[in-house]
Amino acid sequence: MNVSYNVKEELCIEHTPGAGAIVIFGASGDLTKRKLLPAIYSLFQRGLLSPKVAVVGVARTAMSHDEFREQVKASILGDREPSAEELAFIERFSYVSGQYTEPSTYVALRKELERVADAHCTGGNALFYLAMPPELFEPIVRELHGAKLLEEVGSWSRVIIEKPFGHDLESAIALDESLKQYITEEQTYRIDHYLGKETVQNILMLRFANAIFEPLWNRKYIERVEITVAEELGVEKRAGYYDGAGALRDMVQNHMIQVLSLIAMEPPASFNADDYRDEIAKLISSIRGLHRQKLGDIAVRGQYTDSGNTERPAPEYRKEENVPPTSTTETYVALKLFIDNWRWRDVPFYLRTGKRLPKKSSEIAITFKPIPHSIFKPFHAKDFNQNVLVLRMQPNEGMGLSLEVKSPGSKLSVNTLEMDFSYSNSKELADIPDAYERLILDGLLGDQTLFVRNDAVEKSWRLFKPLIEAWERNDEETPLCFYPAFSEGPKEAEELLEGGSWSWREI
Repeated sequence: MNVSYNVKEELCIEHTPGAGAIVIFGASGDLTKRKLLPAIYSLFQRGLLSPKVAVVGVARTAMSHDEFREQVKASILGDREPSAEELAFIERFSYVSGQYTEPSTYVALRKELERVADAHCTGGNALFYLAMPPELFEPIVRELHGAKLLEEVGSWSRVIIEKPFGHDLESAIALDESLKQYITEEQTYRIDHYLGKETVQNILMLRFANAIFEPLWNRKYIERVEITVAEELGVEKRAGYYDGAGALRDMVQNHMIQVLSLIAMEPPASFNADDYRDEIAKLISSIRGLHRQKLGDIAVRGQYTDSGNTERPAPEYRKEENVPPTSTTETYVALKLFIDNWRWRDVPFYLRTGKRLPKKSSEIAITFKPIPHSIFKPFHAKDFNQNVLVLRMQPNEGMGLSLEVKSPGSKLSVNTLEMDFSYSNSKELADIPDAYERLILDGLLGDQTLFVRNDAVEKSWRLFKPLIEAWERNDEETPLCFYPAFSEGPKEAEELLEGGSWSWREI
């Protein structure tokens, strides 16, 4: 498909943040090396990082400034030798070692921040990124507060925390209350990297910048919405965390409920943090409570077994390293949710996610209702395929729309035209920034729009509380089902789609 894409320079807005220090807790960890350092380097390459921005790494590993810079260089450049500009950029990195719960670590950090303020003119501003397990959020923030590093007197201080934001409703509320002893909601940036993905953000532009879609975006024209986040990999090295969480906590309660909210939310008054996040919170509140429904009719949980395929071998979940042999943790979830408001009443939203599925694929498929009547005799209305709008989040980011058209030749010959657009096929759009790049930039700018607010976190945990508790009891109403690795998932999930009269899209 040929796509004409005209960049309207006058409608492209990108702000460059001012002075500040980025402080990364967990600087020697995997997330920092794989995601955070490359994202910061990409901002530098794009001219979106002020020369008055410095980066301070904090971790338990004993390391000098120069040793940390060598790690930075390896992470962002690999084996390539840096240019003079890149060397100067790497010199803006420094390092503090110490235990995260020891006050002496924060005394050393304060001194280092004072040094970089003089050396790089950061103005005393600081963005603290906690690339840490959640049990360390409160101790680190408490120590930052004790060292007076969160005070905002002529400067700003912000704290980014990674998911999970709690393990259940009670722990999420407790975490929020403990953090609020030391920082305000305006200083708290709860990161959900899915919200930083370009294709996820494009949902809003698609809906609210195109007049053809919004009039159809309701129960009158849409039959169902299907959201899929499929992973080909198993638990890999994450079994210690994953077996205590499962797919519901790991993917559905956060990433997928946020994506559903973008699809279904009402138009915000403006695209600023408060207006946008008000609508997200309202939407989550409108999802029909699970406690009012029979859980077996709306939820399926599954766990992968071995693939049984010698050409594509994979062990069953219970035989993965560090997984208990009797684990009942779900590696697959399928849900049928309803939104009880005027726009979406009785439109089913189907969500599914799982590990060891056929391939990595994340997409939203919006199926429109069938035509009410056919004028093309002898064809009946049911002979025509329904229109489907597909938004692909990864891989091959883009979108597609299916239309019924006449094939050339015969007087009456119907065919389905698949219109498809991929960012990778457009020179102007092929280089899609990583989600962490967008979110770190917004953190420096003080823009909380794409960060999750505390009320949305609490509402989401409250929504899924009945299901979490039923699965923890191993409730017979929602038994653990099994599916071979690299299959489409448990067959029981088909029953969610109107008793099997519809089918999930092939992964």
